[in-house]
Amino acid sequence: MSYTSWQYFVMILVLLPVYYLLPKKHRWIVLLAGSVFFYIQLIRDWKQLLIFGLSIILSYGFSLLIQITRRKKKIVRLVVLWAGILLSSLPLLLYRVGGLFGSTSWIVPVGLSFYTLQMIAYLTDIYKKTVRVQVNPLKYALFISFFPQIIQGPIPRYKALEQGLFEGNDYDFEHIISGLQLVLWGFFLKYMVADSAAVFVNTVFDQFPKYTGGYVLLAGILYSFQLYADFLSCTSLSQGVAEMFGIKLGENFCRPYFADSVKDFWRRWHISLSSWLRDYIYIPLGGNRKGKLMRWINLVIVFAVSGLWHGGSGKFLVWGLLHAFYQILGELFSFGRKSTERTSSKFLRPFRQLLTFILVMIGWIIFRADTLKSALAMLESMFTEFTPELFTGRIFKLGLNQKEFIVLVFSLVILWVTGYLQEKGVVIRTWIMKRNIVIRWGIYFAVIWLIWICGSYGYGFNAADFIYGGF
Repeated sequence: MSYTSWQYFVMILVLLPVYYLLPKKHRWIVLLAGSVFFYIQLIRDWKQLLIFGLSIILSYGFSLLIQITRRKKKIVRLVVLWAGILLSSLPLLLYRVGGLFGSTSWIVPVGLSFYTLQMIAYLTDIYKKTVRVQVNPLKYALFISFFPQIIQGPIPRYKALEQGLFEGNDYDFEHIISGLQLVLWGFFLKYMVADSAAVFVNTVFDQFPKYTGGYVLLAGILYSFQLYADFLSCTSLSQGVAEMFGIKLGENFCRPYFADSVKDFWRRWHISLSSWLRDYIYIPLGGNRKGKLMRWINLVIVFAVSGLWHGGSGKFLVWGLLHAFYQILGELFSFGRKSTERTSSKFLRPFRQLLTFILVMIGWIIFRADTLKSALAMLESMFTEFTPELFTGRIFKLGLNQKEFIVLVFSLVILWVTGYLQEKGVVIRTWIMKRNIVIRWGIYFAVIWLIWICGSYGYGFNAADFIYGGF
């Protein structure tokens, strides 16, 4: 079972009426039952389920210990906190350390990287007394395993989800429709952009050095959009399903490729992870309170952690450090300031946006390549080799024919136009909801028809796993 399978949406159709028919105080039980069923169907491996269950039990136990020792000496409370953090994150630490040393045989539950950060944040927030401990172990288990976001986030904070998960929500038909809009948008991103781009991207990256130069450049561009569309797709599906139950999940993206600096990019990309790194690593290290040099050191530490969180290999560490270097360089040359502070000219911003995209794309090539050595070779060829045959039609022999490539470009244009309108303050879902019923449902059926006819979906096709689910 996955977020794009018909079995998943049959499960939703079963859960929704049961959820709204039960008394409010018992509705969380439906969500817990759905989460348990979904995760068991997703994993089907008792070892992974055991690790997941033990992680929940350990972190729950330490949350109670932190609560019990709140009036003890600070050193005692710190020891309990760090013991809880280390034991709760042990599976992730072992997996990442094993990856750095070439041993990746560790059994990894799906969503490990995401729910580990939830546990760490929860324990830390209890220690800081910003949230009250959840005494009910089943409610805590629901918070960690909530099925719409268990695979790849957004990474929720307990305080933000507590009320929606446990107190029950009133039935609102508009929530159902709004959630379905997000689900439909998620399917468009997955099948029209991400999985279509993946065909070309995989051909180039998996067969390098057969394809070099301009092929690498185009693959790098398409991978940048593939990764974004894939991750935004899963986020939209998660938000949409949660909204049907009246639960609001946080935003995880804010049109990152409209950023005009790398610093701005990280305000917009994977927001739940960026804010987690800021609140639980960057600020505790001192943030920007101890001078410029220490701020840069803190940035390096934060992005090194970010790199290793994504994967236990040298290429991910280099990718993270590269973004730290970008930000330090941006500060030196004032690329991180607001546009109004840099210049009153509106013509410079598109140039900065293009430069930012190129810098981020270089990082994504490192991120996607099989090894760091391959990534460096690909980047070298991109800047040194001219491939004129790229313009002779050979581009349509790398998995996507001419018509399929046109459909992909058309889908990317829709993605860009949507982002542009949102940048201008247009809330597209609200705009659609205000149209009459004929226009509204005409739009819905047109999108469904477009995805069904033109998307990378159909008999014999298995949708690619969501990329960030592998981290």
